[in-house]
Amino acid sequence: MTFLRHFIRLQQQHQKSQWMPLMMNRCQFHSYTNEPTHPIPGRHPKMMTADEAVSVVKSGDHVFIHGAAATPRALVPALAEHGKKNKLKDVRVHHIHTEGAGEYNAPEFEGIFRSNSLFTGANSREAINSGRADFTPIFLGEIPKLFYRGIIQPDVAMVSISPADEHGYHSLGTSCDVARAALMHSKHIIGQVNKHMPRTFGHSIVHTSHFDSLVDGPIPLPDHAPKNLTDTEKKIGQLIAANLVEDGATMQMGIGAIPDAVLADLVNHKNLGIHSEMFSDGVVDLCNKGVITNSEKKLQTGRITASFLIGSKKLYQFVDNNPFVVMMGIDYVNDEFNIAQNPKVTAINSCIEVDILGQVCADSIGTRVYSGFGGQVDFLRGAAKGLDGKGKAILAMSSVTRKNESKICINLKPGASIVTTRAHMHYLVTEYGIAHLFGKNYRQRAHALIQIAHPDHREALERGAFERLKCMPSPD
Repeated sequence: MTFLRHFIRLQQQHQKSQWMPLMMNRCQFHSYTNEPTHPIPGRHPKMMTADEAVSVVKSGDHVFIHGAAATPRALVPALAEHGKKNKLKDVRVHHIHTEGAGEYNAPEFEGIFRSNSLFTGANSREAINSGRADFTPIFLGEIPKLFYRGIIQPDVAMVSISPADEHGYHSLGTSCDVARAALMHSKHIIGQVNKHMPRTFGHSIVHTSHFDSLVDGPIPLPDHAPKNLTDTEKKIGQLIAANLVEDGATMQMGIGAIPDAVLADLVNHKNLGIHSEMFSDGVVDLCNKGVITNSEKKLQTGRITASFLIGSKKLYQFVDNNPFVVMMGIDYVNDEFNIAQNPKVTAINSCIEVDILGQVCADSIGTRVYSGFGGQVDFLRGAAKGLDGKGKAILAMSSVTRKNESKICINLKPGASIVTTRAHMHYLVTEYGIAHLFGKNYRQRAHALIQIAHPDHREALERGAFERLKCMPSPD
């Protein structure tokens, strides 16, 4: 407050001087608040083409790109062309998973752009694993700290937004996540105005005066309709829904077929709530059937709380201008304390492989980066620390790979990254059952995990467990 009072006093001293306009420019405004919902008096963005907008990027700049369904797909190709045409060098591109080709990762742009992925998608994997791009391991809920603490200082931010309302407010639409923090700490902001972007509420609202330039980019959002579930995925979904999800639970679902399978089997549950970093089409169906009411939630009672979403047109239409859904920054949604306040928090996430002691690899295949930490640990801890003592931290996977290799193994693959530690592991579910590992010693853990492994691999796992533990796995 002392600084704010000093600022007001300076304003009063200079309000009649020729320097008053300088006090109202964006830099000065951000010297005391960079809250995206605060209008900046007298400041208006310029409408221009994508090529004109990205021309501000110069060699050595750090550029933030909006992610998931909100990837600004009119701006990214323009940025790539600008970099190539004007022979830019060493432009750093920061992002979580993005949709589209991700041109900045292509071999032809090596030396022009270097991508830094905070959560990896398909368009970044090859570049990362070939050494042309970088990967930063970090909990999803902590990514905003990179901007708050100046570890990443974007010179330019490129985001997708809905058209402005009558008060001049745009919405970040499908992805509030880390974008809000990036906008608050970027020197120059470019907005791709997309009429297809749904208008969502919460932290996603940004006043038009915070943008330096706007580009009209009416590109339909990525359409990721739910895939047909396999029998294995259906079985896992049934086991979780029937045994681990209670009426009145607050749900979090990660990305993938297994969380979708769980949702498909919850039609007979009552008064479920959603507090999840993301959600997809399956939630819409349960809302329409009255299964999801959010009535038992302690935070934002009666509303879905999320940070980003990706799915089909049905999902985008559901959230458009719908106050039943509130989009918040990822540091709010994934905060363990916030998660723990809700009742019967049930966190359901997928993984790649688990060793015989319960260590979890969820973001790599051996040494090859596949995805990222995401919100798995954020929600496993939030569920485990639930204030009502009824939270459930659940990981799920099929028992074998497509090559019939056991995903429950004696040791993780050489170089595999551990996302979730042995101590974080509470429940693991495969199509063969549920292993409850919390409080179990090594012998008991090995026994419980072998019981839910594929029958073809149980004998080998038992032998391997004996060699590693120097004793037989046992339930007692």
